[in-house]
Amino acid sequence: MDYREIITIEPDKMGGKPCIRGLRITVYDVLDYLASGMTESEILADLPDLRPEDLRAVLAFAADREPLSVPA
Repeated sequence: MDYREIITIEPDKMGGKPCIRGLRITVYDVLDYLASGMTESEILADLPDLRPEDLRAVLAFAADREPLSVPA
């Protein structure tokens, strides 16, 4: 999956934060929900505009932004 087809960055929307499919739902909001322990089902129930592939795109986006560090 290419998250670039799902994650959008528009300077005039949500302060230029990465959003999901142009919606006003940011990648960071979804990551915060996941970090707080919400399940995929709970997130999809709370945010009915999202699809399961949107959550995978959020994780792929985050993984692509975080460089891997290898212990010395």
